[in-house]
Amino acid sequence: MTSIVETYPNAKDPSSPLEIHPVGGRIGAEIRGVRLSGDLDAGTVQAIEAALVRHKVVFFRGQHHLDDAGHEAFAALFGAPVAHPTVPVADGSDSLLELDSKDGYAASSWHTDVTFVDAYPKGSILRALAVPEAGGDTLWANLETAYEGLPEPLRQLANNLWAVHTNEYDYAQIVGNSANPSAAQIERQKQHQQVFAATVYETEHPVVRVHPVSGQRTLLLGHFVRNFVGLNGADSARLYGILQDHITKPENTVRWRWEAGDVAFWDNRATQHRAISDFGLQRRTLRRATVHGEVPVGIDGRNSRTVRKEKKSEAQPA
Repeated sequence: MTSIVETYPNAKDPSSPLEIHPVGGRIGAEIRGVRLSGDLDAGTVQAIEAALVRHKVVFFRGQHHLDDAGHEAFAALFGAPVAHPTVPVADGSDSLLELDSKDGYAASSWHTDVTFVDAYPKGSILRALAVPEAGGDTLWANLETAYEGLPEPLRQLANNLWAVHTNEYDYAQIVGNSANPSAAQIERQKQHQQVFAATVYETEHPVVRVHPVSGQRTLLLGHFVRNFVGLNGADSARLYGILQDHITKPENTVRWRWEAGDVAFWDNRATQHRAISDFGLQRRTLRRATVHGEVPVGIDGRNSRTVRKEKKSEAQPA
């Protein structure tokens, strides 16, 4: 049997009508020659979606013409755009999330978007408005090759695990970029956390999800995981670290250096990502559209399920 390290899993599809240039050996490709809009023909949309499933994240340079309305219209070609379940939408948009990283803030922790709900987004489309002169790159990891690369005993263990994902966690650990944050930074963290967890969600997901298009198995983890079902916090933390280390091996990742006007579109069912918080006080402003997703199915045929959803004011202390 050919091992994953002996193959080139991110090779482009010779039958695709798009100009595709793979970026990493296992994940990521740049698509050239496409001007993004809500008016793309059906053939181009199908080809982009096929490239997305194949490469996990696709990049488009030079999309300076794209405004909020065009961004949302492009997203709508791939499904129903949805707003973040707790964070208000960006001003002037219907569903976009603004990621405006003042004071060097970024989601500098590996995660899959919004996995604290059951039908978390199918895909996310991120558009760069202003980027640092240096720093502020984003990393993506391929959850299919991560699963395939697990040693057999770990793979069998993962096959039987379920995990609780929640948006109620120590937000400062995720976005803080300083060992000694200022009073203003601490207050900003507190305010954002209050908004982010205004409604508390807890959802049980299979650790191994079956991709609804490719049929491939992917590892469903990331920083929203609180614990594995049936395991205590200490054991969960140890096991989580082992599995996450396999996901984020450099061989499974791609790194994108942003330019203003870039658009990244990732398959949120098959990737994790992380923004690198290394840009100091430079401004980094992006807007994200998300496309409604399906409720995950595990290899045993069971679906994810939400076990808690309540307003913070009604929630009991953790």
